[in-house]
Amino acid sequence: MHKKKVQRLMQKLDVQVRSFTRKSRKYSSYKGTIGNIAKKLVHRRFNTSVMHQKVTTDTTEFKYFETDSDGAIRQKNLYLDPFMDLYNSEIVSYRISERPNAPAIMEALEEGRNRCN
Repeated sequence: MHKKKVQRLMQKLDVQVRSFTRKSRKYSSYKGTIGNIAKKLVHRRFNTSVMHQKVTTDTTEFKYFETDSDGAIRQKNLYLDPFMDLYNSEIVSYRISERPNAPAIMEALEEGRNRCN
């Protein structure tokens, strides 16, 4: 349904939107140049014939809504940090956390290392 049709129906039914917020800024962990820049060891060769030789990760943000004790709806975020083996695209380990911080990522990395040994 087109947005103008929705607007016409809302006017006809005398319905008003009480609050509307634009989508906030997207998550970015970039804080400028911090520390040393790592060398490009993979050189865009993402395939390997050896298990656990190349493992990659990414942080994904998920938004969800929760109703608090006052009845207000609050938006919250969860962050998924999976570690994938490039040999067979298997997820070696993952961690879900409320903040995209280094300890959560390092826990998932350690779990993956323990599972691979």
